[in-house]
Amino acid sequence: MKRIFLSIMLLSMVVAVSAQDDKDKMEDGKWYLKGVTGLNMSQTALSNWSAGGESSLAGTVYLNGTLNRKSGNWLWSNALALEYGMNKTKSQGVQKVSDKIDFTTQLGYSTNDKWYYTIMGDFKSQFYKGYKYPDREHYISKFMAPAYSNLSLGMEYRPNTIYSIYLSPLAAKFTFVEDDYLSSLGSFGLDPGDKFKAEMGAYLKTRFQKKIMENVELISTADFFTAYDKSFGNIDVNWDVMLNMKINKFLSATVNTTLKYDNDVKTIKIAEDGTEVKHGAKVQFKEMLGIGIAYNF
Repeated sequence: MKRIFLSIMLLSMVVAVSAQDDKDKMEDGKWYLKGVTGLNMSQTALSNWSAGGESSLAGTVYLNGTLNRKSGNWLWSNALALEYGMNKTKSQGVQKVSDKIDFTTQLGYSTNDKWYYTIMGDFKSQFYKGYKYPDREHYISKFMAPAYSNLSLGMEYRPNTIYSIYLSPLAAKFTFVEDDYLSSLGSFGLDPGDKFKAEMGAYLKTRFQKKIMENVELISTADFFTAYDKSFGNIDVNWDVMLNMKINKFLSATVNTTLKYDNDVKTIKIAEDGTEVKHGAKVQFKEMLGIGIAYNF
């Protein structure tokens, strides 16, 4: 498992370095705002369909953008990703299928316009309650339960507006479970009753955003963290990829994938006597394909 994650880290660096283009260097005193926002919809209607199936309606609203400014030797960078999706069927009703809040801000100082001494902070959570369907009585997540935040000091390599690689040997990861019910269960790696956990460790973040061909843009963000404790070497991973394919002025198709691994989030199984037993953490993966309205900026 560790080899897989180390391979992902290496691949991210190689892809980023191969993408360098001098014409995309940042100009002093200029704001750089770019990204994509839109609404994806899918719908299935069945009437007397002999092969079976069920009518459904699904929709996802999303935003993925960055705002950067260079002033002298200083660089201020911000990235925001928001997503919320719902699905409705007659038998299951309305279900949440995606929910994300991800914000990063950083301030860097450089003497050569490529390497920056950087302080970084981020915040990750979700908007609303999540359930392990079909169980609708016991929620398994909500806003600020969990929420994750990283504060770190390190060096960032950012030679242009396309990609960046940030490495911090001094990083603090904070986990919040601001809910009495979830806290009492000891969810998300916290001890039962606790609502906060802090870990010190090493942190790596890569970001890549570029039009890889006409009307096709790729946005990839990957975070890696390992704590300075007995679990050192177990790498927490959060890797988001968005492929935005513009069909015409109004329509676009998007592919979103998220790969996660958190060593503190254990798999829960029900034993024969009905008790819950925690097992090792597993890789989490989500993929969404949608067609809808999009605006690139």
